[in-house]
Amino acid sequence: MPEPGEVREVALQAALAAGDILRTNFGKVQSVRFKGAVDLVTEIDERSEQAVVEIVRARFPNHRILAEEGSAGGDDEDHRWIVDPLDGTTNYAHGLPFFCVSIAYEQQGQIHVGVIYDPLRDEMFLALRGRGVNLNGRRLAVSTTDVLLGSLVATGFPYDRARLPRAMRYFEALSMKSRAARRLGSAALDAAYVAAGRLDAYWEAVVSPWDVAAGWLMVLEAGGRVTDLSGGPFTVEGGEVLATNGHIHEAMLEALAEASRGT
Repeated sequence: MPEPGEVREVALQAALAAGDILRTNFGKVQSVRFKGAVDLVTEIDERSEQAVVEIVRARFPNHRILAEEGSAGGDDEDHRWIVDPLDGTTNYAHGLPFFCVSIAYEQQGQIHVGVIYDPLRDEMFLALRGRGVNLNGRRLAVSTTDVLLGSLVATGFPYDRARLPRAMRYFEALSMKSRAARRLGSAALDAAYVAAGRLDAYWEAVVSPWDVAAGWLMVLEAGGRVTDLSGGPFTVEGGEVLATNGHIHEAMLEALAEASRGT
């Protein structure tokens, strides 16, 4: 079993290496291809992922890796790294400065380390299971907002246009019931911002494990609450997420349920 400190240092090293690639090449994207009608991937996504994978495998060659751009391998089922090398690819490809690297380490089905790094702002969010979450060494806690109408909330929209109407119903409902709703373009940063108290809630109806694995741990370690959109247990493979400061969680669930029913 690896030492917790060793895992943490590998995760941080990998995030910094990938972040350096993203920062250095920001505004210089030369190659864009499509994974779907509007879902992009750039050569920078792939270079960033390669950097993370090389650093992880150099120290833990048998650990499994699940990464957005397809890196896999490793036969140790008890240890898995869940990696988004560039969360916010569409923002990045358009020169919009809101994106990050997200890395989570999972041991026997439980996330133990989460790292989210915003290289342009040099903000490193680090969560350790049972030991809290910090931003550049400063301990974080969720907001104390306890009324939905006074809350700033965020979401993301699916690339699959067939699923967009449901997402838009949710967005309309929460825009009416909160102080304001945002769509920023990076699920990982949305979750990190809930942990930092910058957002009061984040929800999304279509997510992948690499979108939310690190951020889920951050919200919990900051004192928040994470479930699926019906209030059931959250799992990284569950495909949906509601992360809040805890105080407005029930109100968020009620608003989402009403929107789902069309009431």
